[in-house]
Amino acid sequence: RTLSAWNDVKVLPNLMDLPTTNGDHCSGDGIKMAVDIGATLKDMEAIQVHPTGLVHPDEPDSKIKFLAAEALRGVGGILIDANGRRFCDDLGKRDYVTGRMWNNKGPFRLVLNSAASKEIEWHCMHYTGRGLMKRYDSGYDLAADMGVSSDVLSSTFEDYNRAAKTKNDKHGRKFFANVPLRMNEKYHVAVVTPVVHYTMGGLSVNAKSQVRKEDHNTVVGGLFAAGELMGGTHGENRLGGSSLLDCVVFGRVAGDSAVEYLRNGSAIKNATRRVNTLNGQFSTTIQVNPNDRSF
Repeated sequence: RTLSAWNDVKVLPNLMDLPTTNGDHCSGDGIKMAVDIGATLKDMEAIQVHPTGLVHPDEPDSKIKFLAAEALRGVGGILIDANGRRFCDDLGKRDYVTGRMWNNKGPFRLVLNSAASKEIEWHCMHYTGRGLMKRYDSGYDLAADMGVSSDVLSSTFEDYNRAAKTKNDKHGRKFFANVPLRMNEKYHVAVVTPVVHYTMGGLSVNAKSQVRKEDHNTVVGGLFAAGELMGGTHGENRLGGSSLLDCVVFGRVAGDSAVEYLRNGSAIKNATRRVNTLNGQFSTTIQVNPNDRSF
């Protein structure tokens, strides 16, 4: 419970029991190899749980899920519980939304009306094509599929529309796009669940992307880290989109540092020696025809 947003969670699940957005390819081999040659780690205990992993109806218990990005809520999507009610600020931080889900009853659904679906049409088409999102002809059809009263869902929509108009949402949402929500319009809906998404931890690096050793003062010569391999950049909880700091900013820093290392360090001498050794193993003979000067 290192995150304050989880302090009031009644039953905090074991993170090992949650599904994840990380595929089988995410094995951590780079971190393991670096540690084997003396690298040290930072913040490996800081795990981020994302609230909206997409649940495939044919594989509800699959441990690997596709991610439903915040953009789907940004264009106007709302989250509802098994009873058809909103339960949180849909645009809240990932730890906050996840905590509210754990304190309420699922399955949870991400609901986009026709205007929101149109604004983010490619995503809806993609997820629908994969069977991760379902299209409904009306809110009434959605309520029937959920097994809740259409009056309850209609009330949820009316409350949300009123909050958007008055800018006074009991859950604290501040931004409203593509309102109002109407029962007689089409919807794209996905069942979502919390998923392990990101590890804030990784290899400890300095400002030059050099990987630190355990004493934190010396570095592993010639080893530079960027992207999700590195740790310590985000503290205990990364904001959505901030991984660009890892992959773009520190990616450029790591590239510059690697070039500087090659130019100034012993690595260039070793590389030159190896090239000269290879050159000595090859010979080239060129014959020229004196009549037509062809080779």
